[in-house]
Amino acid sequence: MREGRVSFAAVAGWAGLAVILVAAFLSALGALNQTIYGATSFVERYLEAIADDDIATASTTPGVALDAEELAALGLHENVSTAMFRSGVLEAGPEDVRIVSDVANADGSHSVTASYRLDVAIVETTFDVRPIEPLYGVLNRWEFAVSPLAVIDVTAAHNPLFTVGSLTLDTRATKSGDELAAFTQMAPYLAIAPAVYEFGYTSTLLEAVPTALPVEPSARAAVTVDSVPTATFVERVQVKVDDYLQECTTQQVLQPAGCPFGIEIDDRVVSEPVWTMVSTPVVTLAPGETAFEMPPTEGVAHISVELQSLFDGEFYTLEEDRPFLLALTASIRPDGSIAIQLK
Repeated sequence: MREGRVSFAAVAGWAGLAVILVAAFLSALGALNQTIYGATSFVERYLEAIADDDIATASTTPGVALDAEELAALGLHENVSTAMFRSGVLEAGPEDVRIVSDVANADGSHSVTASYRLDVAIVETTFDVRPIEPLYGVLNRWEFAVSPLAVIDVTAAHNPLFTVGSLTLDTRATKSGDELAAFTQMAPYLAIAPAVYEFGYTSTLLEAVPTALPVEPSARAAVTVDSVPTATFVERVQVKVDDYLQECTTQQVLQPAGCPFGIEIDDRVVSEPVWTMVSTPVVTLAPGETAFEMPPTEGVAHISVELQSLFDGEFYTLEEDRPFLLALTASIRPDGSIAIQLK
C-alpha cells in the first residue's frame, strides 16, 4: 500500500511538472508571438532593413513584391524596371523610427502605425499587415496587405541617362522603334519605400543638378532629371564653329559655298577676294524639341578685294566688314561624338 501511494504521488508530481512546463512553453510562445514574431516587429524589421541599406532583405519581405495584376492596376507593364532594388541606390532611409500604435483587427490583420523622419519631414505611415502560414506551425509570420513599394516616374530631359545614387540607368532600356530617338524620355521605376533618392547626371558633355526625392510607401512620385550642356560641350561646339568659319575664309570668292557670309558686287573684280574673321559667333546652347540649339547669333567677316568701277574705270580696294547670323543644333551621337547641323 505504501509503495502504491508513493508511485501515485510521483506520477502526480511529474504530471504537475509537465503542466507547468507546458504552461511556461505556451507563455513563452505567446510572448514571442507578441514581440519578436509580432506585427510590430515585422514592420520594424522592414524599416530597419531600408535604414541599413539592406535592400535585398527589404525587397524580399513578404507582401512587398507586386504581381502582374497589381502592376496592371497601377498602369504598369510586367517588365517595369526593378533596377533600383539594390544597395547603394538610396540616399537615406527612414530615421528615428518609432511605432505609434498596433491595432488588432477582427479579421486577424494588424494596422501598425510608424513614425519616422524622411529627409527633413516627420512622416507617419500605417502599414496593414496580415498573418500568413506560421513558422513551424506555431510562430507568427506576416505579410503586407498592400505593398509598400513606390513608383517613381522619371523624366530624363535631353538625355536618356540618369543616375540615382551609385547607379546609372537608361530610360530607353525597355523601348524600341521611334521611342528610342525621343530627345526627352520617360520611364517608371519601382522603388523601395520609405526612402530618399537623389537623381542627377554628370558626364563630360552633360550635367543635371542633383534632385533629392523623398518617397513614401505605396506612393507614386515623379522627378525630372534636366540634363544641360557642360562648358566642355559648348567649347567643343565652339571649336567646330570656329574651324568651319575658318575653312569658309579659305574660299577666295565673293560668295563662299555653304557659308553664312558673302557679298554681291556690281563692279569688276580684279583680284581674288580675301576673307578674314573679325569675330565668330559665341556659342550658347539651350534645349530645343529634338536637340540642343544655338539661336541665330551674330558674327562678323571682313572682305578685302581689288575692284574696277564699271562707271569710270577707276581701280580701288574694297575693305568691308560683313555681319552675318549663324544658328545650329547640336546633339550627342551614340559613340559620344557631337553632331552639328547648321540651320
